[in-house]
Amino acid sequence: MPPEWGPTVGSRDSFAVVGLGGAGSEAVHDLVRLGMPGVHAFAVNTDRRHLANIQVDQRILLGERQLRGRGSAGDRPAVLAAAEDAKEELVRRLSRFEIVFLLAGLGGGTGSALLPYIARELRRTDALPVPVAFLPFQVELDTNSNRRENTTDAIEELEGMGGLLLALSNEKLRRFESLPLHHVFQLRNTYVHNLVTSLVDMVEAPSQLNVDLASLKSHLDDAGISTLLQAEYHISEPERLVQQALSESLLDFRLTGAPSALVHLDGGSNFTLRTLDRIVRTVRFHLGEPRRLLLGTRMHPEAREVVRLTAVVGGLRPTAIHDAVAPNGSKPSNPLAPSARMPRLESRP
Repeated sequence: MPPEWGPTVGSRDSFAVVGLGGAGSEAVHDLVRLGMPGVHAFAVNTDRRHLANIQVDQRILLGERQLRGRGSAGDRPAVLAAAEDAKEELVRRLSRFEIVFLLAGLGGGTGSALLPYIARELRRTDALPVPVAFLPFQVELDTNSNRRENTTDAIEELEGMGGLLLALSNEKLRRFESLPLHHVFQLRNTYVHNLVTSLVDMVEAPSQLNVDLASLKSHLDDAGISTLLQAEYHISEPERLVQQALSESLLDFRLTGAPSALVHLDGGSNFTLRTLDRIVRTVRFHLGEPRRLLLGTRMHPEAREVVRLTAVVGGLRPTAIHDAVAPNGSKPSNPLAPSARMPRLESRP
């Protein structure tokens, strides 16, 4: 029996978000709930019951013959076999999009197998895959050797194929440990939602600083190992906005000698050129003059007291990911967090 494919959509579109496995599908469910106009959403899983509860239009059950809809039980080879059987249909359905966000939690069998597999297949087409890897909590890795093996295997495959790899560490969510668990994951998924909608805005929303789709694809494809920054702060303190985003990164990291940054700013009619300049200068200072900086804005017609910054920082050292999943490894503090070295940028009346 063939996989359960959603309705066919006609012409080539710009953006799709695909949840792979349980964690990835849950994330896409949250993104849809938050609203993503113009973005097509898919959920792909080997677990029929879990998939039935994901509220997206296009749900794909893989491995019905091999796995009988019961999930993978951490068996990456079985998932890869199921994906290979459905490869032609998977590529046909997803390759018609310009940019495809692939969301997966590493550790389990389904997400760990499908994230590198589908990313590799899409890289052979005109579509740009954006793999977003949720790195497991340390307790998951320390108590289950299979989850550690699945995680490291997936990371090595993703690194080996080159291109963009966006990593977020669940361990960094411990700062929200007093919140209910489902709220913690919703906060992480809100970060991803803001990324997707910001990139859509950069290309499609009329604004003073827009980015064409070709430039966006080129920048992302060249970013390498990356992570996501996000923060909101009062418009009167642009430097604090950038510093907060850096200090609350969902991955500890150090940069290579060739970092890059994609920055989107969401503000109101009172957002000035001086504010923009102070934000960009602060970003450049902390990233050590990135070799590429792509900037987009969305300015609303009403005045707003808060500015939101969403950024993809690329050019991370590979140790950023390996340290995050190392057994009992000490996690280095973020060297880009606010420091006393930050010069004071004077605000002129």
